[in-house]
Amino acid sequence: MTPSKTLPATAESLAPPPVDRGGDWPDHVRNLYAYSASSLGGNLIGAIVVVILHLETAERTTLALWAGCFIAQWLYRFLIARRFSAIQTRPDTDFRLWRRRWVVGVYASGATWGTAAWLLYGSGGNIQQIGLILTIYSFCVASVPVLAEQRTVFMVFIGLCFVPTVLAIAKEANLYSLELSGVLLLVMGMTAVLGRNYRQAMDRVIELKTRTEQLLEQLRLEKAAADEARRAAEVANRAKTQFFAAASHDLRQPLHAVGLFAEALRNKSRDEEVIQLVNSINSSVDALEGLFSELLDITKIDTGAVESRPQNFSLRDLFARLRLHYEPTAFEKGLDLKFRGEQHFAYADPVLVDRILRNLISNAIRYTEDGGVLVSCRLRGDRLLLQVWDSGIGIREAEQARVFEEFYQVHPDQPLPANQRKGLGLGLAIVRRLASLMNAPLLLRSRPGHGTVFTLEVPLGKAVRAAESAASKPPLGLTLDRRLVVVVEDEPAVRDGLEVLLKGWGATVAAFDSVSECRHWAEQARQQGQDPDLVIVDYRIDQTSTGIDALLALREHFGADLPAIMVTGSSTAGLEAEAGKHNFHLLIKPVVPNKLRAMIAFKLGVRSK
Repeated sequence: MTPSKTLPATAESLAPPPVDRGGDWPDHVRNLYAYSASSLGGNLIGAIVVVILHLETAERTTLALWAGCFIAQWLYRFLIARRFSAIQTRPDTDFRLWRRRWVVGVYASGATWGTAAWLLYGSGGNIQQIGLILTIYSFCVASVPVLAEQRTVFMVFIGLCFVPTVLAIAKEANLYSLELSGVLLLVMGMTAVLGRNYRQAMDRVIELKTRTEQLLEQLRLEKAAADEARRAAEVANRAKTQFFAAASHDLRQPLHAVGLFAEALRNKSRDEEVIQLVNSINSSVDALEGLFSELLDITKIDTGAVESRPQNFSLRDLFARLRLHYEPTAFEKGLDLKFRGEQHFAYADPVLVDRILRNLISNAIRYTEDGGVLVSCRLRGDRLLLQVWDSGIGIREAEQARVFEEFYQVHPDQPLPANQRKGLGLGLAIVRRLASLMNAPLLLRSRPGHGTVFTLEVPLGKAVRAAESAASKPPLGLTLDRRLVVVVEDEPAVRDGLEVLLKGWGATVAAFDSVSECRHWAEQARQQGQDPDLVIVDYRIDQTSTGIDALLALREHFGADLPAIMVTGSSTAGLEAEAGKHNFHLLIKPVVPNKLRAMIAFKLGVRSK
């Protein structure tokens, strides 16, 4: 059996093997000799007691003969115990032989105590007789833990001790002696039963120990299999994340180029049909951008790039942004979009809350054909309930547990209109993960045909002073006349599309596909007095350089305040931190031209302060 394959436990597999009491097991024989010191000490004390008790009453010759026999067997047991202790670790030790020697010593000890009763019982008074019987019985009882596992040895030992004792008492042939002999026979039987019970208890202990070891081994194998499965799942998850990141980057590039060329085509044509085609292209690119954003969000969460940074913020500002973004979509479908409870303040990560509500509102509008959508905030103690209600198709109870899974989509009874993009089924998976990052409970209630409500629970926040709105700059005109824009992009289609678009807006463009070319141009342009107004760079330039390298090279010649925009399809974690560190704005491909134009206007407006 290998760690990756475990068999189910059965009664046969868990049943312990029969207990083998053979004496040739090294550990077993060592356990037998482990009791030698205490046994020899107890026997020596017992012998001294017997000699003292009978020193005045027994014949000196008989007492000396018994003492000599005792000393002989005691020395034998002492010497074999000492010798075994010295050689037990040798590889050539014959443990079966040493068990036989141990058994001989046990029989000699039993015979010695039986002989003491036969020789000395009739030579003393009541005190001597009681003392002798108690001494012999004590050794029989004390032998139970040591000898009970060796059934034959145990029975022979108590027989050697008790039988001569019973016969010595019975040969006096009076009523008292016969009654005492019967009592001793009963005691002998009880001792045998005690030994049997002890042996059964030990067998049960061994059985439980064996079963425990088997269960532990099975648990170890199952744990190893579970660990292997977990490692495989982690590898698969990393592979999925890497695939998403690579696919997101590689697919964003041509889509970004499509959007740029489409906008350039709009600028060069006044044909109404062409403009409608361009609008369709931009709409499709925008839809695909939404899909890639979902993939990017999942990728960032899986790679640990998203962290929760709670702060106090106003729901009024958040709701205002959401209203501006989603009111046109709701109006187009004939739905009412309402917001309630904007007077509250929450303590959470405003970016994550915004992303959660955007996903929930987008889903609500998508799956609602009649009625409306309500976004509300309600106070419950020291918590706020952010809720998104809709009067849409609802979610069946059987599907409610699955809607938060990746790529799972609700199956409506009636198909959605063709103009309603269904997406990848990642929106609610993102919602659940972002809520988990904030430790914010997320609840779902729904009735098919009546609607759905999602509830996000966040802590109540404190009021914050409204930020003073910055004076907005006039929007960028129709042209970028007399503006020099540097483009560093290694993808030819994207570079050409961006160059055509910027030139169509009236800008002068210096486009490069490597950092070295950009640096060489900067040296010459500085000498000729040409100062760029804006830099647009990609993140991945080549195998050794990034857009940050290009930006630093340009700022080395034209100043640290040179405005910069990074337009990238990379989902590399930490780009937001780099943007703050190097003072550039980040746009993720594909970028619709209007968004790029707005960002250019903002960056040039900042530069003109």
